[in-house]
Amino acid sequence: MSSTLKDATAGVIAAAMPSLVDLAQRLHAHPEVGWQEHRAADWLAGELTEAGFSARTGAFELPTAVFASSGTGSRRIGVVAEYDALPGLGHACGHNLICASAVGTARALAAVADELDLTVEVYGTPAEEGGGGKIEMLERGAFAGLDLALMAHPAPADVARAEPFAVAHSHVSYRGRSAHAGAYPDQGVNANDAFVIAQVALGLLRQQLPTGTRVHGIMTNGGQAPNAIPELTEGRWYVRAESLAELAELEERVNRCFQAGALASGAKLTITPESKPYSQFRTDEAALAVYEANATALGRPSVTGGAAARMNRASTDMANVSQLVPAIHPYVRIDSAGAANHEPAFAAACVGASADAMVHDAATALAWTVVDLFAEHTR
Repeated sequence: MSSTLKDATAGVIAAAMPSLVDLAQRLHAHPEVGWQEHRAADWLAGELTEAGFSARTGAFELPTAVFASSGTGSRRIGVVAEYDALPGLGHACGHNLICASAVGTARALAAVADELDLTVEVYGTPAEEGGGGKIEMLERGAFAGLDLALMAHPAPADVARAEPFAVAHSHVSYRGRSAHAGAYPDQGVNANDAFVIAQVALGLLRQQLPTGTRVHGIMTNGGQAPNAIPELTEGRWYVRAESLAELAELEERVNRCFQAGALASGAKLTITPESKPYSQFRTDEAALAVYEANATALGRPSVTGGAAARMNRASTDMANVSQLVPAIHPYVRIDSAGAANHEPAFAAACVGASADAMVHDAATALAWTVVDLFAEHTR
């Protein structure tokens, strides 16, 4: 039974490839950043509606979230789609391919839903790139009770197991007092100095950071003119650790560095979380083993070393979903000529023959995984 159903899902995906490639290319050509993915959400819902799903945008009280379903079975499978782009970099993380492969997976599983006693649910999730869209959806009831949640992510290498860092995203600002830098510098409170002091403190802190942690960020506003004492400076900072517990401890130490900048300069510090923290990932081992076997059958065995394989450490809010329901989040290779995610060259590689192959193979491997897991236990 399993092999027959797998043949059926493969046929559905093969037939759907022209529309899947078209979706991936449209998303790539029209990137939208987190919480602004109105066109992407409409396109996803439209593709699923045409495929016979009941689909809607504005799901879970979020304007650019999508929920769709097909089938009436007792086993609920959640196929997760992402479609937000990076500011200034477009689809340099390949979310256009995630969305297209999710549609392929969902269409394939819907075709065999009756035989497997499935309800196939698609979750279009906004703002993965720092906004925590899945966390907001979780808090509104999404994903609850799923028997399995799954998605696939493009990367420079095939790696089945996700091992992302937990991460906290923060907006940091200092408010000082402006003054003429040449005539009245003594009357100013330099908010730029506060950031310099904080970054020096962070640089010194790194020597004492535990292995497996990361602290990094950018300054987004350093002042307006060199002859005006900067009144407002702003930045975005990420803190990563192996677990939420370790993250909380590290974030406290990092915040003291920012407090040092305020204390020394006299500027007022404000730290605002950009989302709730992303957690570490909890892998469903049975599903992962089945996925690995199917990916290998498609000519995509997992690599275990090398720089390209480290993409599986990238933080994701899919990890928060994995804390609630069984989940997998494999990485599927595209030919990116040595570039890794979040580089302009990787964005360029997210269209073309290799990107199309990723969509096909990711959708097939995920669909086959569900078939293998559930075919032996149908009603």
